[in-house]
Amino acid sequence: MTNNKAIITLRKSLASLAARTARTLKRVFGVGREERFAAAIALVMIVGLNALMVAHYYDLFTPQVKYYWPLFIHKFQVSGFDPITYSVVSSWTAGYNVYRHPLLAPLMYVPYLINKGLMALTGINCAIFIVAAMQTFFAFYSFLFLRRIMTRLIGVGGRDATLLTLMFFSFAYIMLSSCVPDHFIMSMMMLLLTILVAGEWMRDGREMSMWKTIILFVATAGISLNNGLKTFMSALFVNRRRFFRPKYLILAVLLPSALLWGASRWQYDNIVWPRDMARNKARAAQKAKQEEKKRAERMAQLHADSVRLAAGDTSVAKAEKPKKKKAKRVRQGKPISKGEFMHWTDITTPRLQSAVENLFGESIQLHRDHLLEDLYRQRPMFVTYRWTVSYVVEALVVGLFVIGVWCGRRSRLMWMAMSYFALDFLLHVALGFGINEVYLMTAHWAFVIPIAAAFAFAKASGRSLTALRLLVGALTLWLLAYNGSLIVWHLA
Repeated sequence: MTNNKAIITLRKSLASLAARTARTLKRVFGVGREERFAAAIALVMIVGLNALMVAHYYDLFTPQVKYYWPLFIHKFQVSGFDPITYSVVSSWTAGYNVYRHPLLAPLMYVPYLINKGLMALTGINCAIFIVAAMQTFFAFYSFLFLRRIMTRLIGVGGRDATLLTLMFFSFAYIMLSSCVPDHFIMSMMMLLLTILVAGEWMRDGREMSMWKTIILFVATAGISLNNGLKTFMSALFVNRRRFFRPKYLILAVLLPSALLWGASRWQYDNIVWPRDMARNKARAAQKAKQEEKKRAERMAQLHADSVRLAAGDTSVAKAEKPKKKKAKRVRQGKPISKGEFMHWTDITTPRLQSAVENLFGESIQLHRDHLLEDLYRQRPMFVTYRWTVSYVVEALVVGLFVIGVWCGRRSRLMWMAMSYFALDFLLHVALGFGINEVYLMTAHWAFVIPIAAAFAFAKASGRSLTALRLLVGALTLWLLAYNGSLIVWHLA
């Protein structure tokens, strides 16, 4: 009898948990009636970008081959984005840096299994279609989550929120992040979801409990490790002094961090290290074979030359003129030190020029010269715009950002979002991690611009509100036309 009661209680608990989970998922991922028009616009735009990417690489990437990694790495080229997801979905392995992206490879195992089944059915590699569907999902909900932050937390009207979100999705590297096979759009969706739910908890005076913190930390840091720091910063803004309780720090901060680090170490020791050792051994054997072949060819050539010299052929003695070495192209400045992580830092690259041309430049507006070239292939570190109007647009976007921060200066939500920007600014600009390609990280921080602008919209009224609408509308049309035409030209 006691066992039957326990079973009934367990069933009721599980049913209640399932019902609550279903309601939560519906609330997060359901599209409300007032969101449908904006959602339709977002879907058309995002699907269009992904369709262009699929069409561009269809002939190259759909044939089945033995080794996918060299195919994608050598043939894919959209700025400096990495096509690792294509490779992992085609032939699963821990292809990402397991310390920077601890759970990204395991997350791709199910898409890999789906692709494996589709490859058997269709006879082609369907990775580009599967990744496009994933990118569409993450970009679509990024659009909705950003709009909800404005409408639910800042108090902006639906039309103004849609306009601001469209402006954000007209930024060059937000459009690109929505369709390239990299992790940035996944990170952006999770960061925006974190801001949304943390903002609602702040608004309602609720606490970010330990299990909620752990779930958000694993979801964000599992994709990209520095995102986990942003989750902890959100918890600090929500819980304030309660964040520093020993129990919370141990169970919600230190323990999941240690477990995630342990998962990274396990992947490295059991997957990455054996694979890399086998690859290095194969490369060494191949290199030795090539060197032996070259040595044999040189010996044969020397023997042939000696025979010709003995026969009186003096043309053999003419030596070739030494070739002039090409000037080495600067790709990265001097690091702080040569350590395992610190060698990625940069203390010599000019910060102001980087901010103008890359951080607030290329991130928002593409440069027509060296369009979407890779820094590690052809692109110079700095490219200037052809037209003065491009710098005017950049100044207007930065000005809108600054005004918005001032208008939202009394909001905890504003400063929580700004803490995300501050962390990226510290890493990429102050310390110089990836400063040479800082525009690639746009999706990790640029959403603070429309969030800040939303505070300006919420404060404005009358003519000032009309002026803001006209400014944002003009910027959006310009950026959509300018960036969109260049991306279409590049891909089509």
